[in-house]
Amino acid sequence: MARLQDKVMIITGAAQGMGETHARLCLEQGAKVVLTDINSEKGEALATELGDNALFIKHDVTDEADWTHVVKQTEDKFGRIDVLVNNAGITTNKSILDTSVEEYRKTLEINQVSVFLGIKAVLPAMRRAEQGSIINISSINGLVGGAIGYTDSKFAVRGMTKAAALECAPHGIRVNSIHPGVIATPMIMQGDTKEAVEAFAKSIPLRRVAQPEEVSRMVVFLASDESSYSTGAEFIIDGGLTAQ
Repeated sequence: MARLQDKVMIITGAAQGMGETHARLCLEQGAKVVLTDINSEKGEALATELGDNALFIKHDVTDEADWTHVVKQTEDKFGRIDVLVNNAGITTNKSILDTSVEEYRKTLEINQVSVFLGIKAVLPAMRRAEQGSIINISSINGLVGGAIGYTDSKFAVRGMTKAAALECAPHGIRVNSIHPGVIATPMIMQGDTKEAVEAFAKSIPLRRVAQPEEVSRMVVFLASDESSYSTGAEFIIDGGLTAQ
């Protein structure tokens, strides 16, 4: 039997990038996946390609009403919610002095507040079922310093994961965070950025950047019953970068 046979999952930011890779691998492992994103064109095309066990919903992850809609549509289509993957996020790379208050708040809204809203939205369904897995995609910048705003929000996701894990454990709901390092997404593996990434990879103990599938395999593990005794934990996928 597939590792995620008939599990119902919501994956945010799933129209492209790592979210798309998560969705593809989870479907391969037998899951029924609701893909959410603000990019309707790519999201709908991907869901159509993936077939009947995939559903796309346009979704602003910072909007509580949108979360209510996503939960209702998921339950209407598939009957329940077993797994939430809070994957949606944005990156920032400005100095403190160059970052406006509006930019800072936008980063926190998308990277941090959306995770809170997602957890809050799925908890009633998971508590009724007395089981569930919530997977929050943080970053190695939730463990070590980096750009202002991005780092702050990813540290917050790490802390929120632990707080939620303790609250949810008596209801059979697990909450964990994943902390990717440098991932070879199409966005960074092109042009001058690709050269910079390849140069940086030489400083990583494993001497390479990760492929998106390597993060997705961790998503599958945490979504599956194989990780039934893991909660409140940090799963680091960085080739040893933070071990130095």
